[in-house]
Amino acid sequence: MKLYRFLSEEDTSAFCHKVTEALNKGWELYGSPTQTWDHKAGVMRCGQSVVKEVEGTYTPDTKLGAH
Repeated sequence: MKLYRFLSEEDTSAFCHKVTEALNKGWELYGSPTQTWDHKAGVMRCGQSVVKEVEGTYTPDTKLGAH
């Protein structure tokens, strides 16, 4: 099955570390990264979609971060 996740975080090194961790666990970048201003928190946020092929059958209970 193909899994999809959207990673997001404040625009700090924490975002880069989150994406790097996913890449090192076998996830692949999907599309371009994005940025937006979070008015409520007063910070810039980054996002990146990632995908991964794994064994099994998808259900809504699938723990995406566990793969």
